[in-house]
Amino acid sequence: MTAIASNASVLLTIGLAAMVTYLLRFGGLMLAGSLPRSGRWKRFMDALPGTILLSLIAPAIVSAGLWGGVGTLATALCAYKTKNLLLSMLFGVAIVALSRQF
Repeated sequence: MTAIASNASVLLTIGLAAMVTYLLRFGGLMLAGSLPRSGRWKRFMDALPGTILLSLIAPAIVSAGLWGGVGTLATALCAYKTKNLLLSMLFGVAIVALSRQF
């Protein structure tokens, strides 16, 4: 009996999460038409994806310590020089992985 109730609650949770995600995306699309297309607000919105990415990456860099910072710097330099993001990410991950082996 508990397995059935547990499965139902899991399915309900997944369904509600999917619905909230869809509604947030739909709401964003509906609001996008009313946002200003120039000025300070546009500059803010243009900068937002980079700041969100940085807020996700910065704690991981700090928690990884010195070699996490070295790997991040190597990834950024490789991306700048080669313009190949996959190669850059592999390079940074390899540096951190090798540092953990020794």
